This record gives sequence, structure tokens and C-alpha cells, in this order.
Amino acid sequence: MGNKRERIPKILSAHGIASRRKAEAMVVAGRVSVNGVVAALGQSADVSCDVITVDGVTLRAKDAFVYIMLNKPCGYLSTARDERGRQTILELTRDVGVRVYLVGRLDKESEGLILLTNDGDFANRIAHPSGEKVKVYRVEVLGDISKAYALLCEPVEIDDYVVSAVSVEIISQKGNSGVISISIAEGRNRQIRKMCAVCGLKVVSLRRVSIGALELGSLPLGKWRHLTESEVEALRG
Repeated sequence: MGNKRERIPKILSAHGIASRRKAEAMVVAGRVSVNGVVAALGQSADVSCDVITVDGVTLRAKDAFVYIMLNKPCGYLSTARDERGRQTILELTRDVGVRVYLVGRLDKESEGLILLTNDGDFANRIAHPSGEKVKVYRVEVLGDISKAYALLCEPVEIDDYVVSAVSVEIISQKGNSGVISISIAEGRNRQIRKMCAVCGLKVVSLRRVSIGALELGSLPLGKWRHLTESEVEALRG
């Protein structure tokens, strides 16, 4: 069976790097290389045996599963695209090499750990209520923290449902401001913000620092990294 060779813009488009027209411009600009040599417009390649790089980042085989964690900055939407042209987190992962999809979400104003993958089974397992992992959030707040702490430790009604924190911890407190840690096993829309509001707290900033055993650690804001095999298996468990 012969090699399956395709035009480079088509390959880049199939991997979610850019549209074919934009991919052509990337080739013309010298941003794409094949086996260490700058690619030419009209050139073909075989992703199964050729090493294709875009801006120095190697394109992975399309059928290879990819698992990454991103430290989402405030101001980015957890979506693939936005009709109003606002920034999305997929703009921060264009150099992954394949199209990846969100596993769960963080609202625009929040930052921190978010997972992306092209493994649908893995994504469904993590996102499904029966398999949801405990998520820990570091929340900077204003208000009566001592009173709110007691309320947050009990079931809280938000909208038409009742939720419960797995754990709540006061990290620091000075007057009516401080930082608390809230762990939840659910993932309802803006749950942490709504819980804090019901308990009399105003959220100043919100950052997710862990999902299950996976911790954000020192990953810089706006950057991503691949998960290790042990991290993927721990999340599957």
C-alpha cells in the first residue's frame, strides 16, 4: 500500500491548525517545515512518515490521542469560537498539533486548570456526573468570611437545586477580605460564584487549582503542557 500524500495546507486544516487559505499563507511565510526543510507551496507530505513542524512544533499523527492541561487566563471564553470575536482558549492551544476539545468549562472571568483532549471516551468519562472528580478552587472574596464559611460548609440552595461543598477552608483573612478554598464534586454553571453570592460573599477572583489528583502547579498563565501517562490513568480511575 502506497503512502498517503496530501498537500500541506490540507494536512494543517485537517489537524485544526488553520483554514486551508491561512495554511497556504503559513507555508509561504516559511513557518512550515517537512523533515527539517522549509516547505514550499504545492508540496505534499505523508503524516505517517514525514516530520511536519509548524513554527517549530511537531505535528502529531491525527489519530494519536492527546491530553493537555491549560492554565486559562481571565478574559478567555471556554469555547471553540465566538461569533462576537472574543478571545477563546483554543487560541492558546493552536500549537498542540491536533484539534482538541474542552473537558468541562470555566467561565470568562475565571482562570486556572482546564483539560483538553481529542479522546472522546476520556472526555465523557471525566465530564459524566458519575465520574466527576473533585475540583478545588482558590477564591479571593469580600464579605463576612467567618459567617459565610459556616454557611458554605452546609448544603446551599442555588437557583432550583441544592449543592454541597466537599470541603471549605479559609486560606487567609484580613478584615472583610480574604482567600478561601472550596472543593466540589459537581460542576454546575458558575456554581462557586453562586454559592459565594448566596452566602454573602463577593468573588474578586476565582482560580481552579486541581481536578482529582491533577494539580495546576507552576504552569504559567496562558500556557499548556501534555499530561503524563500516569496523570491520564489517574484521571481515568
